[in-house]
Amino acid sequence: MIRGLGLSVVVVLLLLLQSNSNASALSEEYKTYIIQMDYESSSATLASFPSVEAWHKSVLKSLPSSPPDYDDNSDMLLYSYSHALHGFSAKLTDSQLSELEDSPAHVATYPDSFGRLFTTHSPKFLGLNDKVGVWPASSYGKDVIIGVIDTGIWPESESFSDKGMPRNRTSFASSLCNRKLIGARSFNKGFRASGRNLAALDYDSPRDYNASDVLAGMDRAISDGVDIMSLSFGLYIPEYFNDVIAIASFSAVQRGIVVVCAVGNDGPLESSTSNGAPWITTVGAGTMDRTFTAKFTLDGGLFTAEGVSYFPLSVYISDAPLFYGKHNTSKQRCDPGALIREEVVSKVVLCDWSNLTSFVGQMTEVGNSGAYAGIFMSNESDFNLQDFTIPALVLPIEKGVLIKEYATRANKTTQVKTLSFVHTSLGSKPAPQVYSQSSRGPDRINPSILKPDILAPGVDVLGAVAPNRPSIFHLNNYELVSDYALLSGTSMAAPHVAGVAALVKAVHREWSPAAIRSAIMTSAYTVDNTNATIKDQETSLPATPLDFGAGHINPNKAMNPGLIYDMDVQDYIEFLCGLGYNAKQMRAVLRRSEWSCSSHLTQLNYPSFIASFKSSIDRSSTKSENFTRVVTNVGNHTSIYKAVLQVPRGLKIAVEPSTLAFSRKNQQHAFSLRVEIDGNASRVTYGYLKWIDQHSHIVSSPVVIVTN
Repeated sequence: MIRGLGLSVVVVLLLLLQSNSNASALSEEYKTYIIQMDYESSSATLASFPSVEAWHKSVLKSLPSSPPDYDDNSDMLLYSYSHALHGFSAKLTDSQLSELEDSPAHVATYPDSFGRLFTTHSPKFLGLNDKVGVWPASSYGKDVIIGVIDTGIWPESESFSDKGMPRNRTSFASSLCNRKLIGARSFNKGFRASGRNLAALDYDSPRDYNASDVLAGMDRAISDGVDIMSLSFGLYIPEYFNDVIAIASFSAVQRGIVVVCAVGNDGPLESSTSNGAPWITTVGAGTMDRTFTAKFTLDGGLFTAEGVSYFPLSVYISDAPLFYGKHNTSKQRCDPGALIREEVVSKVVLCDWSNLTSFVGQMTEVGNSGAYAGIFMSNESDFNLQDFTIPALVLPIEKGVLIKEYATRANKTTQVKTLSFVHTSLGSKPAPQVYSQSSRGPDRINPSILKPDILAPGVDVLGAVAPNRPSIFHLNNYELVSDYALLSGTSMAAPHVAGVAALVKAVHREWSPAAIRSAIMTSAYTVDNTNATIKDQETSLPATPLDFGAGHINPNKAMNPGLIYDMDVQDYIEFLCGLGYNAKQMRAVLRRSEWSCSSHLTQLNYPSFIASFKSSIDRSSTKSENFTRVVTNVGNHTSIYKAVLQVPRGLKIAVEPSTLAFSRKNQQHAFSLRVEIDGNASRVTYGYLKWIDQHSHIVSSPVVIVTN
């Protein structure tokens, strides 16, 4: 339940400017910026300095508006970047920024911004087994390093135990590292430059809660040589050349680093995706087959039921009267101010569903009335652990109606014989579902790329938290702390994919980031545990690839995908060329002054297909689009793949050739795919292309048509 949680994660550390005169410099406001510089054209100048940082300090010192007492120890310069991006971040005034932007070495400026976080049973739900599959095949990810760019770390947590792993106070000494947690760094200069008091809010060490200067962290992670980079937050930036996460990720991918990012928590709103650059693996959040419940019986066992409950204490209630406002609609709905304390004190209150009063409002009313507990009717499925401030459970409306009928026809007071909390149920159906708050496509920056790429567990994930900060508030006027807490959001989903990517990387060291993403996408599944299409948690209706991308991640299948859709850096350059970026914008993303573009438009070799058409009044008209792709055989040496199409009414898909014959590993074959849709098609229509060989490989890609 992290949607909209504006935690103070400094995603970019940018610089604050100064003025044209010493007098005005004292009055001008300082802000933080990232300044991107052209290192190639400045190579001669750079050679005269002992380090890149020394050059950056010289640049700042040479500004006419810099204060006369400026020296190399000034706090103007926050970070120097050499890997994620060429440039630096500093505190500057408007005048200083203007002077810097006039420099021939200046490429781009990025203002200060704060990122938003988008973070048990999940390993079992993912099918991971310590005896067979990708876990043992990868030696449990041995020697693969994941760089987690996130809020702080609590090294004593059992989550960081290195028990059984092979060898490879400020408040965080090097002695706290081990064979699993091999290093931790803190970046907070941008957080401080924003005027926030770090000492009052956090630790000045990697053991922080919220302060994380992200670009600096990404730059250092690239320098440190990580294999996988996991980011559980994003920026709402309109173009890649203004998005420092996209720029730094491009630099990482050039080094062979797989970058995994959360898609955002602005669902179910369409076109709400973040981190949609095609070189990033973008992750949506799904539910698991686990629910947390409370159980109760009425009148000595004549009626038994179980409902959803996140109440965290093992409370047991017995022989308590059940109250239901039989002849008063307001009392039945538990409207604010409706319940009379004398009528409900020491009872369990049953509340009807209401479209006038929220579930939280109903619970507050029951809690204020002196009742023991509440039973609420609702078909909602997205609840916040923080909401359960009293012993309470939620029943589906149809089940609640049965209890209501039982209670109203009883000749005597209905008794709650037992009511107990803190139960866990496994195998709940349907699962997975798309988390209601997981951001949805089409991608707002470039709808020609289907985002999110993949769905992963992200709801009610039991995550490690700092044990000295409350995780639940105002529970009977107490604040509860814990080593773990249930968290939901795409922030929880992204690390699952980063972990799977690490396992695949351990098995296939030579694979590119694009190859690993392709393996994860084309091996995904799209049906839930009822054998129906994965549903949308918000509506309970079938979801689409705009919600779940290629489907839900399947780690064991990703290890052996059969075919991959591979790409290299030049493919991404061609993609950027096709966007019509000017030279300055291209330099900002590529961090170079020279590149080559093909004379004709080329398609990105992506493992999914999406086309957008404008709606037409003429229902008889048809629209079509052609795609080209190249697949590489990474399965059996001799394999023959046949195209199998799943096509709904109103959509036509044709593949040429329909058979691909491979005689060796790493052999490539190209194919073309044509989609055609008529005027009667629904707004979102989708099918699947599946390449299936004689060795049981199924290489699946969604084919999506959006009509606006």
